Amino acid sequence: MSRARNKTVATWLALLGGTLGLHRFYLRGPGDWVGWLFPIASGLGWWGMERLQTLGQDDKLSWVLIPFLGLSLAVACLSAIVYGLADREKWNARYAVGQGPQATAGATTWLTIVAVALSLLVGATALMASLSYSLQNYVMYQVEEGRRISQEQ
Repeated sequence: MSRARNKTVATWLALLGGTLGLHRFYLRGPGDWVGWLFPIASGLGWWGMERLQTLGQDDKLSWVLIPFLGLSLAVACLSAIVYGLADREKWNARYAVGQGPQATAGATTWLTIVAVALSLLVGATALMASLSYSLQNYVMYQVEEGRRISQEQ
C-alpha cells in the first residue's frame, strides 16, 4: 500500500514550489517526467530575466525566454486550484489508495481554501503579466520592422 498524499500539502506545494515541480514529485515521485519540465521552464525564464537585466530590452531571446517563467508559475497555480478543489472521494481514490473514500488525506480545510485563493491571485497575475510582456514586445517589434521597411523605400 502506498503512502497517502494530503490534498492540502499538495496544494501548498503547487503554490509555493510549483515552478520547481515539487507538487508533482510529492504526488508521483521523482520519476515523474512532467515534474522535471517545471524547473527546466522556470530556469529558462530566469535566464531570460538575467539576459534582460544584462543586455536590456532589445534582447530578442529574452522576449522568448521570460514567458516560460510566467507560464510555469501559472500552470503550477492552476494545479494548486485543481488539487484544492478536488472532490474528497476522487482524491482519496487516486492518492490515498486503500484508506477509504472518507480518509482525512482528501479533506478540504481552511488552509486548502487559502491556498486556492492565493493560487488564483498569483496565477492570474503571472499569466496576465506574461501575456502583456509578450504582446508588448511583439507589437514593438512589428512597429520597428514597419519603420525599417518604410525607410527602405
